[in-house]
Amino acid sequence: MQTIQIYQLKDFVGQEVKLRGWVRNWRKQSSKLRFVVLRDGTGEVQCVAHKPDMGEEAFEAVKALSIETSLEVWGTVGRHPRREGVFEIALKRVVPMQVAVDYPIGKKEHGPDFLLGQRHLWLRSSRQWAQLRIRHTVYSAIEGFLNGQGFIRFDSPILTPSSCEDTTTLFEVPYFDMGSAYLSQSGQLYLEAGIMSLRRVYDFGPVFRAEKSKTRKHLTEFWMMDAEAAFVEHEENMQIQEDLIRHIIRTVLERCATELETLERDTDTLRRADAPFPRWTHRQAIDYLKSKGCDIDYSDDFGAAEEEMLTAESDTPVFIERWPAEIKAFYMRRDPESPGLALCSDLLAPEGFGEIIGGSERETDHDELQSRMKSLGMPMDEYQWYLDLRKYGSVPHSGFGIGLERTVGWMAGSRHVRECIPFPRMISRVTP
Repeated sequence: MQTIQIYQLKDFVGQEVKLRGWVRNWRKQSSKLRFVVLRDGTGEVQCVAHKPDMGEEAFEAVKALSIETSLEVWGTVGRHPRREGVFEIALKRVVPMQVAVDYPIGKKEHGPDFLLGQRHLWLRSSRQWAQLRIRHTVYSAIEGFLNGQGFIRFDSPILTPSSCEDTTTLFEVPYFDMGSAYLSQSGQLYLEAGIMSLRRVYDFGPVFRAEKSKTRKHLTEFWMMDAEAAFVEHEENMQIQEDLIRHIIRTVLERCATELETLERDTDTLRRADAPFPRWTHRQAIDYLKSKGCDIDYSDDFGAAEEEMLTAESDTPVFIERWPAEIKAFYMRRDPESPGLALCSDLLAPEGFGEIIGGSERETDHDELQSRMKSLGMPMDEYQWYLDLRKYGSVPHSGFGIGLERTVGWMAGSRHVRECIPFPRMISRVTP
Protein backbone atom coordinates (compact mmCIF):
# COMPACT_ATOMS: atom_id res chain seq x y z
CA MET A 1 0.00 0.00 0.00
CA GLN A 2 1.46 3.35 -1.09
CA THR A 3 1.62 6.47 1.10
CA ILE A 4 0.43 9.41 -1.00
CA GLN A 5 -0.70 13.02 -0.65
CA ILE A 6 -4.18 14.31 -1.39
CA TYR A 7 -3.20 16.08 -4.59
CA GLN A 8 -2.21 12.67 -6.01
CA LEU A 9 -5.60 10.98 -5.49
CA LYS A 10 -6.60 11.17 -9.17
CA ASP A 11 -3.78 8.77 -10.01
CA PHE A 12 -4.91 6.08 -7.52
CA VAL A 13 -8.63 5.59 -8.19
CA GLY A 14 -9.68 2.10 -7.13
CA GLN A 15 -6.48 1.50 -5.16
CA GLU A 16 -5.88 1.25 -1.44
CA VAL A 17 -3.64 4.04 -0.12
CA LYS A 18 -2.34 5.55 3.08
CA LEU A 19 -2.68 9.27 3.87
CA ARG A 20 -1.35 11.40 6.70
CA GLY A 21 -2.88 14.68 7.83
CA TRP A 22 -5.26 16.40 10.21
CA VAL A 23 -9.00 16.33 10.82
CA ARG A 24 -10.55 19.43 9.31
CA ASN A 25 -14.08 18.47 10.32
CA TRP A 26 -16.42 15.55 10.80
CA ARG A 27 -20.14 14.87 10.78
CA LYS A 28 -22.40 12.06 11.81
CA GLN A 29 -24.81 10.81 9.16
CA SER A 30 -26.20 7.88 11.15
CA SER A 31 -25.14 5.40 13.79
CA LYS A 32 -23.31 3.47 11.08
CA LEU A 33 -22.04 6.26 8.84
CA ARG A 34 -19.65 9.15 9.48
CA PHE A 35 -17.78 11.57 7.25
CA VAL A 36 -14.34 12.92 8.13
CA VAL A 37 -12.70 15.75 6.17
CA LEU A 38 -8.95 15.17 6.09
CA ARG A 39 -6.46 17.85 5.13
CA ASP A 40 -2.76 17.31 4.51
CA GLY A 41 -1.45 20.68 3.30
CA THR A 42 -1.88 19.79 -0.38
CA GLY A 43 -5.67 19.66 -0.26
CA GLU A 44 -8.70 18.18 1.46
CA VAL A 45 -10.59 14.93 0.96
CA GLN A 46 -13.76 13.50 2.37
CA CYS A 47 -13.26 10.16 4.08
CA VAL A 48 -16.32 7.89 4.38
CA ALA A 49 -16.49 5.67 7.46
CA HIS A 50 -19.10 2.91 7.03
CA LYS A 51 -19.32 0.64 10.06
CA PRO A 52 -20.29 -2.59 8.21
CA ASP A 53 -17.26 -2.17 5.90
CA MET A 54 -14.78 -1.17 8.61
CA GLY A 55 -15.80 -3.29 11.50
CA GLU A 56 -16.78 -2.10 14.97
CA GLU A 57 -13.31 -1.52 16.40
CA ALA A 58 -12.11 0.60 13.45
CA PHE A 59 -15.40 2.52 13.40
CA GLU A 60 -15.08 3.33 17.11
CA ALA A 61 -11.64 4.84 16.38
CA VAL A 62 -13.29 7.14 13.84
CA LYS A 63 -15.95 8.18 16.36
CA ALA A 64 -13.18 9.24 18.78
CA LEU A 65 -11.59 11.70 16.33
CA SER A 66 -11.62 15.41 17.16
CA ILE A 67 -10.96 18.52 15.07
CA GLU A 68 -7.23 19.01 14.31
CA THR A 69 -6.23 15.56 15.52
CA SER A 70 -3.27 14.36 13.47
CA LEU A 71 -3.64 10.88 12.06
CA GLU A 72 -2.91 8.24 9.48
CA VAL A 73 -5.72 6.75 7.44
CA TRP A 74 -5.97 3.74 5.16
CA GLY A 75 -8.66 3.40 2.53
CA THR A 76 -9.71 2.99 -1.09
CA VAL A 77 -9.75 5.97 -3.46
CA GLY A 78 -13.04 6.51 -5.27
CA ARG A 79 -14.75 9.18 -7.32
CA HIS A 80 -17.22 11.46 -5.57
CA PRO A 81 -20.73 10.36 -6.59
CA ARG A 82 -21.96 13.88 -7.41
CA ARG A 83 -18.93 16.13 -7.99
CA GLU A 84 -16.91 15.78 -11.17
CA GLY A 85 -13.16 15.67 -10.63
CA VAL A 86 -13.50 15.23 -6.86
CA PHE A 87 -12.36 12.11 -5.02
CA GLU A 88 -13.07 10.51 -1.66
CA ILE A 89 -11.71 7.76 0.55
CA ALA A 90 -13.64 4.70 1.71
CA LEU A 91 -12.00 4.25 5.10
CA LYS A 92 -10.55 0.95 6.27
CA ARG A 93 -8.62 2.10 9.34
CA VAL A 94 -7.48 5.23 11.18
CA VAL A 95 -4.64 5.66 13.67
CA PRO A 96 -4.39 8.96 15.60
CA MET A 97 -0.89 10.40 15.96
CA GLN A 98 -1.79 13.11 18.48
CA VAL A 99 -5.32 13.76 19.70
CA ALA A 100 -6.25 17.45 19.77
CA VAL A 101 -8.42 18.38 22.74
CA ASP A 102 -10.58 21.52 22.87
CA TYR A 103 -9.19 23.18 19.76
CA PRO A 104 -9.66 26.92 20.48
CA ILE A 105 -10.91 28.02 17.05
CA GLY A 106 -14.46 26.75 16.71
CA LYS A 107 -17.11 26.97 14.02
CA LYS A 108 -18.59 30.13 15.52
CA GLU A 109 -17.57 33.60 14.36
CA HIS A 110 -14.41 34.97 15.99
CA GLY A 111 -13.22 38.59 16.05
CA PRO A 112 -10.02 39.62 14.25
CA ASP A 113 -8.10 40.27 17.48
CA PHE A 114 -8.84 36.77 18.73
CA LEU A 115 -7.84 35.21 15.40
CA LEU A 116 -4.64 37.26 15.19
CA GLY A 117 -3.76 36.13 18.69
CA GLN A 118 -4.27 32.56 17.52
CA ARG A 119 -2.50 33.15 14.20
CA HIS A 120 -0.30 30.09 14.69
CA LEU A 121 -3.50 28.01 14.59
CA TRP A 122 -5.61 30.23 12.32
CA LEU A 123 -3.13 29.46 9.53
CA ARG A 124 -4.77 26.01 9.35
CA SER A 125 -8.17 27.36 8.26
CA SER A 126 -9.18 26.72 4.68
CA ARG A 127 -9.21 30.42 3.80
CA GLN A 128 -5.77 31.04 5.21
CA TRP A 129 -4.47 27.89 3.54
CA ALA A 130 -5.79 29.16 0.22
CA GLN A 131 -4.39 32.67 0.61
CA LEU A 132 -0.94 31.46 1.58
CA ARG A 133 -0.82 29.08 -1.37
CA ILE A 134 -1.78 31.98 -3.63
CA ARG A 135 1.00 33.97 -1.98
CA HIS A 136 3.46 31.24 -2.94
CA THR A 137 2.15 31.26 -6.51
CA VAL A 138 2.42 35.05 -6.82
CA TYR A 139 5.97 34.93 -5.44
CA SER A 140 6.87 32.17 -7.88
CA ALA A 141 5.24 34.00 -10.80
CA ILE A 142 7.17 37.20 -10.09
CA GLU A 143 10.50 35.40 -9.93
CA GLY A 144 9.69 33.28 -13.00
CA PHE A 145 8.79 36.33 -15.07
CA LEU A 146 11.87 38.30 -14.06
CA ASN A 147 14.21 35.38 -14.61
CA GLY A 148 12.73 35.00 -18.08
CA GLN A 149 13.36 38.68 -18.80
CA GLY A 150 17.05 38.50 -17.99
CA PHE A 151 16.88 39.83 -14.41
CA ILE A 152 19.40 38.45 -11.90
CA ARG A 153 18.60 37.93 -8.21
CA PHE A 154 20.65 40.49 -6.26
CA ASP A 155 20.16 40.46 -2.50
CA SER A 156 20.31 43.89 -0.92
CA PRO A 157 21.08 44.37 2.79
CA ILE A 158 18.37 44.60 5.42
CA LEU A 159 20.59 46.63 7.78
CA THR A 160 21.39 49.99 6.22
CA PRO A 161 23.10 53.20 7.40
CA SER A 162 20.38 55.47 6.01
CA SER A 163 17.01 55.70 4.34
CA CYS A 164 16.00 55.38 0.71
CA GLU A 165 13.27 57.96 1.19
CA ASP A 166 11.72 59.12 4.48
CA THR A 167 13.94 58.85 7.56
CA THR A 168 10.98 59.44 9.88
CA THR A 169 9.60 55.96 9.18
CA LEU A 170 12.75 53.96 9.90
CA PHE A 171 13.20 51.33 12.59
CA GLU A 172 16.44 52.21 14.36
CA VAL A 173 18.67 49.52 15.88
CA PRO A 174 21.97 49.88 17.80
CA TYR A 175 24.95 48.70 15.78
CA PHE A 176 27.95 47.82 17.95
CA ASP A 177 30.18 50.89 18.53
CA MET A 178 29.18 52.53 15.24
CA GLY A 179 25.99 54.13 16.52
CA SER A 180 22.72 53.28 14.80
CA ALA A 181 21.70 51.27 11.78
CA TYR A 182 18.21 51.00 10.30
CA LEU A 183 15.97 48.25 8.96
CA SER A 184 15.66 48.66 5.23
CA GLN A 185 12.62 50.27 3.62
CA SER A 186 13.74 49.28 0.13
CA GLY A 187 16.71 47.76 -1.65
CA GLN A 188 16.41 50.17 -4.56
CA LEU A 189 19.59 52.20 -4.09
CA TYR A 190 21.69 49.05 -3.81
CA LEU A 191 20.02 47.61 -6.89
CA GLU A 192 21.11 50.68 -8.82
CA ALA A 193 24.69 49.64 -8.05
CA GLY A 194 23.91 46.09 -9.16
CA ILE A 195 22.76 47.05 -12.65
CA MET A 196 26.20 48.46 -13.47
CA SER A 197 27.50 44.91 -13.08
CA LEU A 198 24.56 42.69 -14.08
CA ARG A 199 22.39 45.04 -16.21
CA ARG A 200 19.03 43.84 -14.82
CA VAL A 201 18.60 42.90 -11.16
CA TYR A 202 15.93 42.33 -8.53
CA ASP A 203 15.67 41.57 -4.85
CA PHE A 204 12.81 39.99 -2.94
CA GLY A 205 12.51 40.06 0.80
CA PRO A 206 11.16 41.74 3.92
CA VAL A 207 11.20 45.52 4.30
CA PHE A 208 10.14 47.65 7.22
CA ARG A 209 8.17 50.89 7.62
CA ALA A 210 7.69 52.50 11.02
CA GLU A 211 4.49 54.21 9.89
CA LYS A 212 1.74 54.57 12.45
CA SER A 213 -0.90 53.52 9.93
CA LYS A 214 -3.89 51.40 10.90
CA THR A 215 -5.37 50.92 7.45
CA ARG A 216 -6.22 47.54 5.98
CA LYS A 217 -3.36 48.02 3.49
CA HIS A 218 -0.50 48.63 5.92
CA LEU A 219 1.95 46.40 7.77
CA THR A 220 5.14 47.39 9.56
CA GLU A 221 6.96 44.38 8.10
CA PHE A 222 6.06 43.24 4.61
CA TRP A 223 7.63 41.69 1.53
CA MET A 224 8.56 43.61 -1.56
CA MET A 225 10.19 42.88 -4.85
CA ASP A 226 12.33 45.71 -6.18
CA ALA A 227 13.64 45.54 -9.75
CA GLU A 228 16.11 47.79 -11.55
CA ALA A 229 17.23 47.74 -15.19
CA ALA A 230 19.97 49.58 -17.08
CA PHE A 231 19.12 51.17 -20.42
CA VAL A 232 15.39 51.11 -19.63
CA GLU A 233 13.50 54.40 -19.72
CA HIS A 234 10.11 55.45 -18.38
CA GLU A 235 7.80 53.98 -21.03
CA GLU A 236 9.55 50.63 -21.17
CA ASN A 237 9.59 50.51 -17.39
CA MET A 238 5.79 50.71 -17.32
CA GLN A 239 5.52 48.05 -20.02
CA ILE A 240 7.64 45.64 -17.96
CA GLN A 241 5.35 46.24 -14.99
CA GLU A 242 2.23 45.61 -17.07
CA ASP A 243 3.65 42.41 -18.53
CA LEU A 244 4.59 41.24 -15.04
CA ILE A 245 1.11 41.79 -13.58
CA ARG A 246 -0.60 40.10 -16.50
CA HIS A 247 1.76 37.14 -16.08
CA ILE A 248 0.83 36.94 -12.38
CA ILE A 249 -2.89 36.92 -13.20
CA ARG A 250 -2.51 34.09 -15.73
CA THR A 251 -0.32 32.05 -13.40
CA VAL A 252 -2.72 32.35 -10.46
CA LEU A 253 -5.71 31.42 -12.63
CA GLU A 254 -3.85 28.45 -14.02
CA ARG A 255 -2.39 27.06 -10.79
CA CYS A 256 -4.82 28.11 -8.06
CA ALA A 257 -8.30 27.07 -9.22
CA THR A 258 -9.05 25.21 -5.97
CA GLU A 259 -7.72 28.03 -3.80
CA LEU A 260 -9.72 30.67 -5.68
CA GLU A 261 -12.86 28.53 -5.37
CA THR A 262 -12.25 28.13 -1.64
CA LEU A 263 -12.08 31.92 -1.30
CA GLU A 264 -15.12 32.37 -3.56
CA ARG A 265 -13.02 34.69 -5.72
CA ASP A 266 -14.65 35.96 -8.91
CA THR A 267 -12.24 34.56 -11.49
CA ASP A 268 -14.01 36.28 -14.39
CA THR A 269 -13.02 39.59 -12.81
CA LEU A 270 -9.39 38.50 -12.75
CA ARG A 271 -9.56 37.35 -16.36
CA ARG A 272 -10.90 40.74 -17.46
CA ALA A 273 -7.93 42.40 -15.74
CA ASP A 274 -5.61 40.63 -18.20
CA ALA A 275 -5.87 43.34 -20.85
CA PRO A 276 -3.88 46.49 -21.74
CA PHE A 277 -3.64 48.95 -18.84
CA PRO A 278 -4.83 52.56 -19.28
CA ARG A 279 -2.26 55.29 -18.62
CA TRP A 280 -3.34 58.60 -17.10
CA THR A 281 -1.14 61.49 -16.16
CA HIS A 282 -1.44 62.76 -12.60
CA ARG A 283 -3.08 65.90 -13.95
CA GLN A 284 -5.64 63.90 -15.92
CA ALA A 285 -6.39 61.92 -12.78
CA ILE A 286 -6.92 65.12 -10.78
CA ASP A 287 -9.20 66.48 -13.50
CA TYR A 288 -11.24 63.30 -13.35
CA LEU A 289 -11.49 63.41 -9.54
CA LYS A 290 -12.55 67.05 -9.65
CA SER A 291 -15.26 66.15 -12.16
CA LYS A 292 -16.55 63.64 -9.59
CA GLY A 293 -16.73 66.32 -6.91
CA CYS A 294 -13.47 65.63 -5.08
CA ASP A 295 -11.87 68.51 -3.18
CA ILE A 296 -8.33 67.91 -4.39
CA ASP A 297 -5.42 69.99 -5.69
CA TYR A 298 -3.00 69.38 -8.55
CA SER A 299 -0.12 68.92 -6.10
CA ASP A 300 -1.92 66.34 -3.94
CA ASP A 301 -1.27 62.65 -3.50
CA PHE A 302 -4.16 60.17 -3.49
CA GLY A 303 -5.76 58.43 -0.57
CA ALA A 304 -7.61 55.12 -0.66
CA ALA A 305 -10.88 56.77 -1.65
CA GLU A 306 -9.31 58.58 -4.60
CA GLU A 307 -7.51 55.42 -5.75
CA GLU A 308 -10.79 53.53 -5.69
CA MET A 309 -12.54 56.22 -7.72
CA LEU A 310 -9.78 56.23 -10.35
CA THR A 311 -10.24 52.52 -11.04
CA ALA A 312 -14.01 52.28 -10.49
CA GLU A 313 -14.79 52.15 -14.21
CA SER A 314 -11.81 49.99 -15.22
CA ASP A 315 -11.54 46.20 -15.32
CA THR A 316 -7.75 46.47 -15.42
CA PRO A 317 -5.14 48.19 -13.28
CA VAL A 318 -4.51 51.84 -14.17
CA PHE A 319 -1.17 53.63 -14.40
CA ILE A 320 -1.01 57.16 -12.98
CA GLU A 321 2.18 58.70 -14.38
CA ARG A 322 4.13 61.96 -14.47
CA TRP A 323 3.49 63.18 -10.94
CA PRO A 324 4.49 66.58 -9.54
CA ALA A 325 8.19 66.26 -8.73
CA GLU A 326 7.73 68.09 -5.42
CA ILE A 327 5.78 65.20 -3.90
CA LYS A 328 8.01 62.45 -5.23
CA ALA A 329 11.42 61.07 -4.24
CA PHE A 330 14.70 62.87 -4.93
CA TYR A 331 16.08 60.14 -7.20
CA MET A 332 13.35 60.34 -9.84
CA ARG A 333 14.26 61.81 -13.20
CA ARG A 334 12.42 64.97 -14.24
CA ASP A 335 10.44 65.05 -17.45
CA PRO A 336 12.61 66.95 -20.01
CA GLU A 337 9.47 68.40 -21.58
CA SER A 338 7.99 69.48 -18.25
CA PRO A 339 10.66 69.76 -15.51
CA GLY A 340 8.05 70.17 -12.78
CA LEU A 341 7.00 66.55 -13.32
CA ALA A 342 8.77 63.32 -12.42
CA LEU A 343 8.99 60.41 -14.85
CA CYS A 344 7.30 58.04 -12.46
CA SER A 345 4.15 56.00 -12.14
CA ASP A 346 1.92 54.28 -9.61
CA LEU A 347 -0.08 51.24 -10.67
CA LEU A 348 -3.53 51.06 -9.08
CA ALA A 349 -5.32 47.70 -8.96
CA PRO A 350 -9.07 47.66 -9.66
CA GLU A 351 -11.88 46.63 -7.29
CA GLY A 352 -10.65 49.12 -4.72
CA PHE A 353 -7.37 47.33 -3.99
CA GLY A 354 -5.31 50.45 -4.75
CA GLU A 355 -1.59 50.91 -5.34
CA ILE A 356 0.43 47.74 -5.88
CA ILE A 357 3.47 49.10 -7.75
CA GLY A 358 5.50 52.31 -7.63
CA GLY A 359 8.24 52.96 -10.15
CA SER A 360 10.24 55.61 -11.98
CA GLU A 361 13.10 56.38 -14.27
CA ARG A 362 16.09 57.40 -12.13
CA GLU A 363 18.10 60.61 -12.28
CA THR A 364 21.44 59.96 -13.99
CA ASP A 365 23.10 63.40 -13.80
CA HIS A 366 25.57 63.65 -10.90
CA ASP A 367 25.35 67.39 -10.34
CA GLU A 368 21.57 67.50 -10.58
CA LEU A 369 21.18 64.66 -8.11
CA GLN A 370 23.75 66.14 -5.73
CA SER A 371 21.97 69.48 -5.79
CA ARG A 372 18.63 67.92 -4.87
CA MET A 373 20.14 65.89 -2.06
CA LYS A 374 21.85 68.94 -0.57
CA SER A 375 18.63 70.94 -0.76
CA LEU A 376 16.92 68.20 1.26
CA GLY A 377 19.66 68.25 3.89
CA MET A 378 20.64 64.66 3.27
CA PRO A 379 23.90 63.38 4.86
CA MET A 380 26.14 63.51 1.81
CA ASP A 381 28.90 61.36 3.29
CA GLU A 382 26.51 58.46 3.72
CA TYR A 383 25.30 58.77 0.13
CA GLN A 384 28.62 59.36 -1.60
CA TRP A 385 28.66 55.77 -2.86
CA TYR A 386 25.27 56.39 -4.49
CA LEU A 387 26.54 59.55 -6.18
CA ASP A 388 29.57 57.62 -7.42
CA LEU A 389 27.22 55.61 -9.63
CA ARG A 390 26.66 58.85 -11.59
CA LYS A 391 30.39 59.50 -11.93
CA TYR A 392 31.60 56.25 -13.43
CA GLY A 393 29.61 55.15 -16.46
CA SER A 394 26.15 56.47 -15.66
CA VAL A 395 23.40 55.21 -18.00
CA PRO A 396 19.63 55.67 -18.29
CA HIS A 397 17.91 53.26 -15.94
CA SER A 398 14.56 52.64 -14.29
CA GLY A 399 13.03 50.48 -11.63
CA PHE A 400 9.94 49.65 -9.62
CA GLY A 401 8.78 47.92 -6.45
CA ILE A 402 5.79 45.63 -6.04
CA GLY A 403 4.21 44.88 -2.68
CA LEU A 404 3.69 41.15 -2.31
CA GLU A 405 0.89 41.26 0.27
CA ARG A 406 -1.14 43.85 -1.61
CA THR A 407 -0.82 41.87 -4.83
CA VAL A 408 -1.80 38.66 -3.06
CA GLY A 409 -4.76 40.47 -1.51
CA TRP A 410 -5.98 41.51 -4.93
CA MET A 411 -5.53 38.03 -6.43
CA ALA A 412 -7.27 36.39 -3.46
CA GLY A 413 -9.95 39.06 -3.04
CA SER A 414 -8.82 39.70 0.54
CA ARG A 415 -9.40 43.22 1.84
CA HIS A 416 -6.89 42.98 4.69
CA VAL A 417 -3.19 42.44 4.00
CA ARG A 418 -2.85 40.98 7.50
CA GLU A 419 -4.30 37.75 6.04
CA CYS A 420 -1.78 37.68 3.18
CA ILE A 421 1.36 37.09 5.25
CA PRO A 422 1.95 34.21 7.68
CA PHE A 423 2.56 36.33 10.78
CA PRO A 424 1.49 39.97 10.34
CA ARG A 425 3.31 42.76 12.15
CA MET A 426 1.28 45.90 12.79
CA ILE A 427 1.65 48.90 15.05
CA SER A 428 -0.37 47.15 17.76
CA ARG A 429 0.84 43.59 17.26
CA VAL A 430 4.20 41.82 17.25
CA THR A 431 2.97 38.40 18.48
CA PRO A 432 2.73 35.50 18.05
